[in-house]
Amino acid sequence: MANQPIKLLIAASGTGGHLFPALALAQQLPDYKIEWLGVPNRLETTLVPVDYPLHTIVVEGFQERFGLGTLGILLRLGSSIRQVRHLLSTGNFQGLFTTGGYIASPAIIAARSLGLPVILHESNALPGKVTRWLSRWCSVVALGFEPAEHYLPRARTTYVGTPVRSQFYTPQKLDLPIPENVPLIVVTGGSQGAVAVNRLVRQCAPAWFEAGAWIVHQTGENDPEVETLQHPQYFAMPFYDNMAGLLQRANLAISRAGAGTLTELALTQTPVILIPYPYAAEDHQIFNAAIFADVGAGLVFRQAELTPQMLESKVLGLLRSPVQLQDMAQRAGSLAVPDSAQRLAALVRQWVEG
Repeated sequence: MANQPIKLLIAASGTGGHLFPALALAQQLPDYKIEWLGVPNRLETTLVPVDYPLHTIVVEGFQERFGLGTLGILLRLGSSIRQVRHLLSTGNFQGLFTTGGYIASPAIIAARSLGLPVILHESNALPGKVTRWLSRWCSVVALGFEPAEHYLPRARTTYVGTPVRSQFYTPQKLDLPIPENVPLIVVTGGSQGAVAVNRLVRQCAPAWFEAGAWIVHQTGENDPEVETLQHPQYFAMPFYDNMAGLLQRANLAISRAGAGTLTELALTQTPVILIPYPYAAEDHQIFNAAIFADVGAGLVFRQAELTPQMLESKVLGLLRSPVQLQDMAQRAGSLAVPDSAQRLAALVRQWVEG
């Protein structure tokens, strides 16, 4: 038994914000036998099985108001807890790592009922409900942003940053035909896209083109107006694989304020105009964005208050102020944690291996 690899169950599901940090951690634990806990029909069913065995359970979030639907959710939660407990015990796992979200609830409760160590990574500045409710049950909560500790007074916390995909740590070549000496604006709405932001950008773009800027626009897959702007200095695509190379080349980004995206912007030292997603749970993206604004790494605008005229003017002002852009870039870099994945892996080893 002494020569058997340590078995770790990773519970991470749904969006890239939950999955990419967990995948980055897993790459730092090559000597561990890792298996994955996810939900059917979510992103993990595509990304995970290539490298790790995937187990799935049905789990959902709680409603804002208590009602008959809540009773059904509680019953299904109990069933999920029993399933995860059976998986952990029969699989002889020695610890659990989770990135929060709905799937963390049954995973944390099941693991703690078996006396297993639990390491939770919370990437947002305002921790999610599951993290706030169950953090005290965890052995340790690793934080992506330091201010999150103020919302977890009863938990053991440590700041490690948020791991991102490995290509963000090395220079990447850009495979788009963009001249080297032109200002480049990158627009991204995160993994879900952002139709409202897309519409704003398309209204502003002619003035930016006239100023000599090029635009690479990651539109997401749900924008019905995606074909309405055509220009030689404009590239629109639902997704772009080489976001590391794109942000490394960018002079300015226009973006939502998901924790993973902000981490990528910090690592690539990209100045940014942030438009937090207004319907994010508990408006948590505004808390993330405030961290960039507080150090001068980005400008923050609420979507409801931002007009095309305001956005057009702010971008033109920044493009005409290379000194300000350089200062913003350096301030963004001050938020980066280049060894985040290694820090998180060391924390997992500390608790799982004792």
